[in-house]
Amino acid sequence: MKLKDKFTELKTRHEGALIAYICAGDPTPEATTEIVHALVRGGADIVELGLPFSDPIADGPTIQASIERALEAGMNPDIFFDLARSLDVDADVPLVVMTYYNLIFKRGLEHFVADCVDSGITGIIVPDLPVEESEDLAMHCKRHGVDLIFLIAPTTYQERMKRIAGVGSGFIYLVARTGVTGARADVAESTLSLIDLVRSTTHTATPLAVGFGISTRDQAAAIIEAGADGVIVGSAFVNIIADGVDVPEQIEELARELKAGCCHG
Repeated sequence: MKLKDKFTELKTRHEGALIAYICAGDPTPEATTEIVHALVRGGADIVELGLPFSDPIADGPTIQASIERALEAGMNPDIFFDLARSLDVDADVPLVVMTYYNLIFKRGLEHFVADCVDSGITGIIVPDLPVEESEDLAMHCKRHGVDLIFLIAPTTYQERMKRIAGVGSGFIYLVARTGVTGARADVAESTLSLIDLVRSTTHTATPLAVGFGISTRDQAAAIIEAGADGVIVGSAFVNIIADGVDVPEQIEELARELKAGCCHG
């Protein structure tokens, strides 16, 4: 299922999307399959798989540690795409890859995008690819029907917001706060105002999903009530993986709790 279709489906049910991030290969490639299935059982609408890179500049300590574990377990792009291909998740749950441009460039832009299509991945997030430098990758994504997803931060100026909204597809990733990824205890007021600012500035119909710091049902509910179309949760799931105790059960339980926060009722 394409991201656009998934968001349309959720909108008809008055639900926001739960987009769940884990790093592929943490703690092992085999465990990733079980974890993804637990996320889906818990209600994750979209699964974001991290393709680990040695210099993850957008990620905080929790996900950096996850990436290190995955790399130590042998994860690389070839294994990543084989893993994605073998996941056998529900066709109604789109898969998205989050990685860094070095890996895409090294593999070859069209090769990487074609591998996404072949392995069932429908969207690509590249935190270190500026929209100004994205033309070549965007061309290959458009040709192959893969969404290229960009980030908008609280510090993004309005003309750049418009450019991002004009180029990106699938959803726009709104960064909840400045800094790096990592669970937080609250939802900043600036996060809620950013949703309004992006909508009023860009007039985009592309869904808005908020990430960086979300870890609880109440936070998810606040963001959906503020007008976002989805929430992105990563570190809270990765913490469970790092603890290593009843991982599938705890992952499923947290996903179910977060998904409940995404439902308007």
